[in-house]
Amino acid sequence: MKFDQNKPIYLQIVEFVMESILTKQYQTEERIPSVRELAVALEVNQNTILKAYEHLENESIIYKKRGIGYFVDQQGYDQIMNIKRAEFIQHTLPDMFKNMQLLNISLEDLKSYFQQLNNSS
Repeated sequence: MKFDQNKPIYLQIVEFVMESILTKQYQTEERIPSVRELAVALEVNQNTILKAYEHLENESIIYKKRGIGYFVDQQGYDQIMNIKRAEFIQHTLPDMFKNMQLLNISLEDLKSYFQQLNNSS
C-alpha cells in the first residue's frame, strides 16, 4: 500500500479496511487480519494498525472478540455506506456541481455519462 504523506497513516488504513468491507473482501461476521498480520502486510507499526482498528471499532464497523481477533460488525457494511454517502454529499458533490456549472454540464448530460460508464463495465 502506498501512503499519502498529507493524511495520517492510520486514517488511510481505516479507508483501506472500509473499502475491503464494501468490496466484500471482508464479509459480515468474518474475522479480519490481526493487528500483527496487517502491520506486516502493510509494513507499518502495529500501534498504527491498532489505532485504525480502534477507530473502526468506535464507528461500529468492526468489533473485537477477546483472544480471537477483530470481526466485521453485523451493521459494519451499512455503517460504512452511511459514512461514505455523507462524505460524498458533503465534500464531493459541491465541487462536482460547481465544475458542472462552470463547464455547462447538465444533470441530463451527467445521467447520460453515467449510463455510458455503467454499460461499458
